[in-house]
Amino acid sequence: MGYAEELITLEGEEPLASFGVITDVQYADIPDGVSFLGVPRYYRHSINVLQRAVKKWNKEKVDFVINFGDMVDGYCPKDQSLAAVKDIVNEFSLFNGPVYHLIGNHCLYNLPRDTLLPMLNIPPSDLHAYYDFSPVPEYRFVVLDGYDISGIGWPEDHPNAVKAVDFLLERNPNSDKNSPNGLLGRDRRFLMFNGAVGKEQLEWLDGVLQDATSLNQKVVICSHLPLDPNASSNEALLWNYNEVMDLIHRYDCVKVCLSGHDHKGGYSVDSHGVHHRILEAALECPPGTNAFGHIDLYPNGLLLSGTDRMETQEIVYSRC
Repeated sequence: MGYAEELITLEGEEPLASFGVITDVQYADIPDGVSFLGVPRYYRHSINVLQRAVKKWNKEKVDFVINFGDMVDGYCPKDQSLAAVKDIVNEFSLFNGPVYHLIGNHCLYNLPRDTLLPMLNIPPSDLHAYYDFSPVPEYRFVVLDGYDISGIGWPEDHPNAVKAVDFLLERNPNSDKNSPNGLLGRDRRFLMFNGAVGKEQLEWLDGVLQDATSLNQKVVICSHLPLDPNASSNEALLWNYNEVMDLIHRYDCVKVCLSGHDHKGGYSVDSHGVHHRILEAALECPPGTNAFGHIDLYPNGLLLSGTDRMETQEIVYSRC
């Protein structure tokens, strides 16, 4: 992809902090398979990618790690789901520092929220999975819950599940709500394996961005689901990405949106100068290859140092 070729170098500056990144491990103790697009998937090998990542992060002494979701695959036999999630959580626990988890659709195929979230040490808030943290005074990280409004992970009669089902019935005429057949352009995002940010979460996000602005902090948005159609395939977008970005664009503090879900990766800079970087999936690494990295945070940008399938990239902020 050559992301770094057009960007200004950050060499010579001292990073404020460093953190590890990985997404879409989607481990399962099953034979290799392919995606609906025919891309090979290496279910058993993906845990080896994570193990190598943790070893390297410890060697590099990064300050923390962010897992961008989908740690176990939906094809994992359901009688193995709990054990598989525990296996992945145990691998992350070998990192010498804090690990921040996002939830993805495959996580929720395996375990309900009330079981999953405590295992991931996600702060309890009525089973919502959005939160924020500040690793250094200059930065605020905001973790979104893209399956806040979703047909998966909630009990069928939960208001958020009911809203999601009604939402899809209005927008996707297919009996299989994971099928985009007949949907055009960005409407192809209206699929059951995606989701939306709800009203309460939007209000919370508004408050967090107000607070970050008052503290003169730069903000990194973390979302399993991508937020910009120029970085992502239409089928991978958050249902209400436009509503979320309309809110984000009201604030100059947001510099970067990081995400997973769209396994091939992607990059864009939107009309307001916000950078969008989709990270490449660990699941699709052939044996012996990797897709993880670490990011150095600087006052005016960040540097992603990737391995194999995860490309290295410099991002220099245009809104400073």
